[in-house]
Amino acid sequence: MPDNVYSKPLMKHSLPPKARPPETEIDGVLLIDKGQDMTSHDVVAVARRRLNTRKIGHCGTLDPMATGLLILVVGKATRIQDLLMSEEKEYEGTLRLGMSTSTQDSEGEPVETRPVPELSPTQISDAFSHYRGDFYQMPPMVSAIKKDGVPLYKLARKGMVVEREPRLVTVFHHQIKNIALPDIDFRVVCSKGFYVRTYCHDIGERLGTLGHMAALRRTRSGNFSVNGTLTFQELKEAPAQDILAKVLSLRDVSRLRGA
Repeated sequence: MPDNVYSKPLMKHSLPPKARPPETEIDGVLLIDKGQDMTSHDVVAVARRRLNTRKIGHCGTLDPMATGLLILVVGKATRIQDLLMSEEKEYEGTLRLGMSTSTQDSEGEPVETRPVPELSPTQISDAFSHYRGDFYQMPPMVSAIKKDGVPLYKLARKGMVVEREPRLVTVFHHQIKNIALPDIDFRVVCSKGFYVRTYCHDIGERLGTLGHMAALRRTRSGNFSVNGTLTFQELKEAPAQDILAKVLSLRDVSRLRGA
């Protein structure tokens, strides 16, 4: 065809658009073992796509560095989201002594360093025991708590520090699992709204040095355990029917909660 002959281009919409499959009707709870270096929102986004449903949320944010149990509520189960979030949590973590950071965990910038003294198991046990039962905890600046409608972490990114109100929290049980200074591995069972990184920061100061959270894994929330849950990789790659088979019905959720 000569170059000067006009040819009408094919319009992109001249073919019928690919129909979006109808959303799947699912009501229940899906338990995920979140990996490192991803947000809770990342997990929800993949679950939304794999389950082909938009009505989905999670019960309690895990920071990108944290791993472990993330409860997803789907469909009508979103109505009990607050109820599930209110239940006690169990974490396994590592307190690293000798340095404080801007976020109270290993992802933050170093703020100050101090020598780690020679500490006996009894001294360490006493420091952990001080934070037992009901007590007030100061929320960190890097948190989702809002000040005048703005999340604190957004203010922290601008270098701002604002006044916060201490919050009543509870430690129901704790266990010191291993001591290899400057690291202390522990397990803690705590209430909703408890900040494990602040727990590490405060215990570090009580031990006469500084501290931050070097690792964190949520192992339980209420009666839901991380054991036997879907990994994030399985959520991404497993056949859809295998993922659907892992969704707990509302009746199963009620039974597991003892309701």
